[in-house]
Amino acid sequence: MTVAPQFQFKDGILHAEDLSLTQLADTYGTPLYVYSRQALHDAWLAYQQAARGRDVLVCYGMKANSNLAVLNEFRQLGSGFDIVSGGELARVLAIGGDPSRIVFSGVGKQVWEMKAALDAGVKCFNVESEAELQRLSDVAVEVGKVAPVSLRVNPDVDAHTHPYISTGLKENKFGIDIEKAPEAYQLATKLPGLQIVGLDCHIGSQITEVAPYLDALDKLIVLIKALAEQGVKLKHLDLGGGIGIRYTDETPLSPTDLLDRVFETLAENKLDHLQIVLEPGRSLVGNAGVLLTTVQYLKHNDSKNFAIVDAAMNDLIRPTLYDAWHSVEAVKPRSTNAATPLYDVVGPICESGDWLARDRKLALESGDRLAIMSAGAYAFTMSSHYNTRPRAAEIMVDGDQAHVVRPRETLESLFQDESILP
Repeated sequence: MTVAPQFQFKDGILHAEDLSLTQLADTYGTPLYVYSRQALHDAWLAYQQAARGRDVLVCYGMKANSNLAVLNEFRQLGSGFDIVSGGELARVLAIGGDPSRIVFSGVGKQVWEMKAALDAGVKCFNVESEAELQRLSDVAVEVGKVAPVSLRVNPDVDAHTHPYISTGLKENKFGIDIEKAPEAYQLATKLPGLQIVGLDCHIGSQITEVAPYLDALDKLIVLIKALAEQGVKLKHLDLGGGIGIRYTDETPLSPTDLLDRVFETLAENKLDHLQIVLEPGRSLVGNAGVLLTTVQYLKHNDSKNFAIVDAAMNDLIRPTLYDAWHSVEAVKPRSTNAATPLYDVVGPICESGDWLARDRKLALESGDRLAIMSAGAYAFTMSSHYNTRPRAAEIMVDGDQAHVVRPRETLESLFQDESILP
């Protein structure tokens, strides 16, 4: 089973920490997102131990899971935040997050978002184009503030991951071509209302080896030295996020594996004075959550067996979007044998792409509960109301206590703000 150790079988029933998932499903219904508080803390501790007193700022990439309870756990642990929208900024401020520990990423920042971030006093804007530099300069001058900037460069490095979550190649929309970065930095030095503070790079997501990071770092070091010759001094180097987790048989890269090599390389180049900023998302929350669902019907035909459940692609879109694998565990499993059928686990949505898992050997009956594992990242945050389906509740488990951190939506809430013509 490929999850955090806080999800284990006890007396034949899958638990989240000290609570039975059967009990949680009975109490709160399904579909249901269940998170482990201890798993969040343990994932954070791995980064804290990897830093070992060195100047490292971990900014949680909150697009992975932006529930306020999750954000507040990381705030209390000392995390900064990597945001990509004005809405995410509002969430961080709502839980009392420190704006000076916020980095604002994203290719399409709007004027109102820039103004909100300047008013809050974020650590820096990760700027992704010369057009954005010009707009940010105009906005900063208009509001009478100085915008700290870090240019996100695209190093043309293959992260060896799914093309939809690869961001460091020339054909990707993200960042400034590293070969054109010196010109962009010179533009930034001339524009009013801007202060250069760093250099940013993010090459992709679900990365399981250190080599792509080191390939990117080699190119960044060449750029840093070239900028220094032009009089551009940097305070920090942002290496982004992207460390992967184990969904099936991956061997994840640890934060220590990455940071030890990064600091070794920087020391060799006399650049270890730079603060390192990291933006992990999935690796902090991915294995800390599961999606609980109930089998509604079993359907058999000549070529396929289907377990039709009450969760759907609107609850977890990763399988149909990325062809992503999520382990599926029966909450109260029965024994299997050679005759046990393979099931496609599918939802009730009217799309052929509405599937959560394919060809899984499961001994099932209608009414059984299943846990879709590793659903702490990019599950609820990518959920939708497709087919007018209320989004599921989110539960945080702390030992033997369950806390509703977001209630299940009601049908009426889905259209209460809509109106019809007179």
